[in-house]
Amino acid sequence: MRIVLPFLLPAVFLAAQAPDKAMDAAQRKAVVEGLGRELIKNYVYPDVASKTAAALKDKLAKGGYDGGATTKAFGEALTTDLQAFGHDKHFRAEFDPEFKPEPEEDVAPTPVEREAARAQAAHRNWGIQKVEILPGNVGLLDLRGFGPPEFCGPAFANAIGLLSGTNALVLDLRQNGGGDPESVAFLCSYFFDEGDVRHLNDLYYRFNDSTRQYWTSAVPGARFGGTKPVYVLTSHTTFSGGEECAYDFQTQKRGILVGETTGGGANPGRPVVVGEGFVVFIPMGRAINPITKTNWEHVGVVPDIKANAAEALKVAHVAALKKIIESEKDARRKQRLAKTLQMVEKGEVEAPRYAQ
Repeated sequence: MRIVLPFLLPAVFLAAQAPDKAMDAAQRKAVVEGLGRELIKNYVYPDVASKTAAALKDKLAKGGYDGGATTKAFGEALTTDLQAFGHDKHFRAEFDPEFKPEPEEDVAPTPVEREAARAQAAHRNWGIQKVEILPGNVGLLDLRGFGPPEFCGPAFANAIGLLSGTNALVLDLRQNGGGDPESVAFLCSYFFDEGDVRHLNDLYYRFNDSTRQYWTSAVPGARFGGTKPVYVLTSHTTFSGGEECAYDFQTQKRGILVGETTGGGANPGRPVVVGEGFVVFIPMGRAINPITKTNWEHVGVVPDIKANAAEALKVAHVAALKKIIESEKDARRKQRLAKTLQMVEKGEVEAPRYAQ
């Protein structure tokens, strides 16, 4: 069984454009029964799977899904109930009659599949929304997702290379919905000195009773040294792999988290066909942090500095400038940095100089 992009936000690969069709009671019953079987077979927590399947069946029997007269309405109702009964935000049900399930055995992707994955990553600019130098020589990397490292790795390396000369760095994960955990580990590797190997995360999978470890590794290009300040921005929208990245920085004491508590999704899985054209994302594993021995499921990742998501960048920028000023020895540079700090705190922007 292949788990594709374990931390990808479920909505990304479940079709949202399938036509809305009418559903009758017999079809709704078939979906609930099929879903119950797949939950008991695959969901990472067997006891929760049994209780959730029973709750869905009980609601069906009491007419709770009679209002799901169309595939869209029924899918939305199932998603709501799965997340509520199972207490797992990775659950999602969609009507997608064209969906093709992954093979039971782990097989390499075909050239066509590889090219499709590469094109998808390229279309999203490898997950990178912005690379910028903020006033005071503070770097900013706005990262919206973690695609496969074989495609996105070079872009990550280039981004860090551009920011490696800054005195502090802000990693913006406020709109990061997740992705491949190998890419999370790849990116994190740039924030530790060469030779400083860290055990970041483990993923346990119920279907084959296996655990996969994720460590920092040797990466190409310049790094953002292990002593320079890093601030990681989070929001309620930060989810799954985005949360893992923030959690790794926090538990490894490599960065300060600024913003809001994250969404709370730590259970990887894959989409499963449950009948009548419906596909449900079922979490089949769970993250285990090697330091805390737990994860952020249900509770989210709690920031070190709480701030409204919209204000988090300013808060982090101010904190970074204060840290830089503390360590600056040159009096003139320190004075310029103090002036920059005052402007940032006031929300002022220095006017560009285009002429003498």
